[in-house]
Amino acid sequence: MEYKNICAAIYLKDGRAVKSPADFTPEGDVFERAKVYNDCGIDKIFVFDLSEDDEEHELNLQTIKNLNHNLEIKVCAGGNINRFEDIKKIFYAGCLQVMLNGSKPESIELAKEASKRFGKDRILVSVKNVDFIFKHKDAMEENFHEMLVMNKNLLDAVENITTIPSVVVMDHFGMEEILDVLRRDLVRGVTGTFITDLETDIMLLKSELSSQGIRMVNFTSALSWSDLKLNSDGMVPVIVQDYRTDEVLMLAYMNEEAFLCTVNSGKMTYFSRSRQEIWMKGETSGHIQYVKSLTADCDFDTILAKVSQIGPACHTGKPSCFFHPIVKKEYMEKNPQKVLEDVFQIILDRKAHPKEGSYTNYLFQKGIDKILKKVGEENAEIIIAAKNPNPEEIKYEISDYLYHLMVLMAECGISWEDITQELSQR
Repeated sequence: MEYKNICAAIYLKDGRAVKSPADFTPEGDVFERAKVYNDCGIDKIFVFDLSEDDEEHELNLQTIKNLNHNLEIKVCAGGNINRFEDIKKIFYAGCLQVMLNGSKPESIELAKEASKRFGKDRILVSVKNVDFIFKHKDAMEENFHEMLVMNKNLLDAVENITTIPSVVVMDHFGMEEILDVLRRDLVRGVTGTFITDLETDIMLLKSELSSQGIRMVNFTSALSWSDLKLNSDGMVPVIVQDYRTDEVLMLAYMNEEAFLCTVNSGKMTYFSRSRQEIWMKGETSGHIQYVKSLTADCDFDTILAKVSQIGPACHTGKPSCFFHPIVKKEYMEKNPQKVLEDVFQIILDRKAHPKEGSYTNYLFQKGIDKILKKVGEENAEIIIAAKNPNPEEIKYEISDYLYHLMVLMAECGISWEDITQELSQR
């Protein structure tokens, strides 16, 4: 039995989130909305481009690209797809999947080309009636991975024609109705306005569905509270880190109730020793900590939590509770991720704030052709060095190449996050 998905939807008009295809009322900051979906337990986001011309289409694509910079969950985008080039642009914007419109006759030919080029598992189709499915049954099963069924009342007819799995749009919340839909073998997930609503507790919804036998992607603890060694107060200390940067944010304590609340809700919950009460981090401030992982140490007496922190972690407004220096010794940073990012930030700073005599600024001043020439030269130097097996020489040339490559990235507006995201999808 495969996992069932809870999917959110974002509708884009003029680069901003709106309520629906029929209601262009703004829906707040699209990036904050996507961040909540990314952290709260949503399994996939459908992004619908409601553009009416090429200029707006490009604006919405840029918003999609910016969204994908900060998302780890699967994103599928569709809307205003009229040619194969539009499909490529969606993938280049960082989406894992693209959705074609079953109401458009040209969609089946586009699907054939796209599935051949990118793989069937990345191509979806939205259907409002069974006509498209009936007319193209064989071609659909060869070229589509999944359907978005816009009306749950179509399910019986759809399942009589095709075995392609579906995500079903359900705009009214009803637990029994959702259970009936998700129990169908060919239904992979549900979406709808009640899921898109930021007030919906997705982890709680998943827990309720799990309790009814629906297999959901949610937290199931590999350890029970009794497996942990408690301190003299009957609690376990929790070290909290930012899951992206590994920065230590705070130290707090859990009792059994706080531990169970954390696992069930997906939000860090602690026991306050001063107030003698349970508290969910961010309950009043909004500075919620969404759980990414919980790990026990070798003695089972401490928990390491990696979280997505909303706002500052410290009550003082500081990003971390650890900011009072005691002693510090200078050292050379050798963490590859940190070194590459630090050098890249210096290059970006040189571009924004030119410094006289800077070689980096010289390259920016000369423009793209000079930068490309240097990248080509340094690439050739690596090849020559590699033919003479001297590790020191190869190391030097690769370092030169990476520096010039980062200048090119800065010139073209590409970040290391863009590169790592693209690599992670391959």
